[in-house]
Amino acid sequence: MYCWQLNRFADVIKSACGEIMKRLVDKNVIFRALFVVCFVFSASAFSFAQVPAKSQQPEAEPIIELTPDRRLDKNITTRITGIFSDFEDLQGVTATVDGGIVTLAGEVANENAAQKAVNLTRRLEGVISVNDEISRTLELKGNIEPLWESTKDRAMTLYHALPLIALSFIVFVLIYLIFDRVARFKKLWRWIVPNSFFEEFMAQILRMGGLIFGAIVALNLLGATNFIAAILGGAGVLGLAIGFAVRDALENYVSSIMLSVRQPFRAKDHVLINDKEGVVIRLTSRATVLMTLDGNHLRIPNSQVFKGIIINYTTNPERRFDFTLGVDSNDNPVAAMQIGIDRLKSHDFILNDPQPAAVIDSVGDSNILISFYGWVNQKQVNFARSRSLAIESVMRKLEQEGFSLPEPIYRLRVEDGAGVLIDETDATKDKAAKPKKAKPADKPVDKTADKPGDLESFDISPDTHLEEKVAEELKEADEQDLLDQERPTE
Repeated sequence: MYCWQLNRFADVIKSACGEIMKRLVDKNVIFRALFVVCFVFSASAFSFAQVPAKSQQPEAEPIIELTPDRRLDKNITTRITGIFSDFEDLQGVTATVDGGIVTLAGEVANENAAQKAVNLTRRLEGVISVNDEISRTLELKGNIEPLWESTKDRAMTLYHALPLIALSFIVFVLIYLIFDRVARFKKLWRWIVPNSFFEEFMAQILRMGGLIFGAIVALNLLGATNFIAAILGGAGVLGLAIGFAVRDALENYVSSIMLSVRQPFRAKDHVLINDKEGVVIRLTSRATVLMTLDGNHLRIPNSQVFKGIIINYTTNPERRFDFTLGVDSNDNPVAAMQIGIDRLKSHDFILNDPQPAAVIDSVGDSNILISFYGWVNQKQVNFARSRSLAIESVMRKLEQEGFSLPEPIYRLRVEDGAGVLIDETDATKDKAAKPKKAKPADKPVDKTADKPGDLESFDISPDTHLEEKVAEELKEADEQDLLDQERPTE
């Protein structure tokens, strides 16, 4: 009882996963999901960027007093002098304060030191304005020493952070290896999505997910949360731009997934895709490879194949051919139809079920066009050669029975010595110029026309040359083939 319930639960889970995969492979769903993910990443980064740090909060503007306080000016001067003495690069800067207006003078090595002095001065209470009269000497020693000290400090920080960096790297590698190990469970993916191409696709997605997740965890261990937000925001905008830029490539990739799932044809199938005809060699992740009837390789992008019109001549071995013959307008078309049908039935290569047929296609000015139809088994005979043999056989039989296959009739009228050619397609307008047609009884009978065996010397056996070449291609080529012989076709 419990085993039956477990099997039923497994079937439910499998069908649910299959439905999810069907929805995921829809290209519209993929584009929408990509857009939503990009939007969420961009919104997250934007929200992080909009939260100002406490140090960046705008400070209130100082109130200018009506009467300057000289004692305050002296205190400001003393405080500035004390602050600048604590910085080696600002010890050459002097400050003069008059009514809360500070004038900075002296020499510094570069622009960064001058701006630091100005910013420190503006932060003091009671300072109304700062006049920058500092001279930038740009001396070599003053510019190299701060850079060297800064590099030394960063090197020491990196040295002390090496254990944490090593731990973050180990965590990143472990997470990726776990995801990669799960992605290698081919039996699991084959059970969820029984398709070789989609199986590899899901495995690659899982590996990419492990790479991203491991990087996020590692950066969190390093405390680089702001960096993560910047990466996610940039990835969102970049992904959206790339999505629009490679839309055709994505469409072709999704079409490859759909074709591998639906399996509209097999290898060695004779197909017509839009206006391209040939024998299928393989289905790759980018294109469908055909061998044309003249032996050349033809690659059709899968996006065109998925959206195109496909005729598979191999799926049903029984195929109908047709051809049209014209008889004289004075002949009995019904009798000609019956003679043609009987002639088609006399051939062994033409199927009796469905039976051959004939219909009057149209009535012209000088003839009646009759369309004949017959069915053949493509696995037993060559379609083109058997059709050619049927045309020749019916045409000879009609002629032997006294039916003529008329040609267009022209009348020549001479006026004032000049010849004028007039197209006269109506035989009734010039019956006198038309020779009298011999009756069937008056014509000599060709006894050989009644013997279908005389035509059987013409080889109509199936042509397997292309199939043999395709078999060699499939045996020797190393390119991936997404056509699975074990899966049902669409």
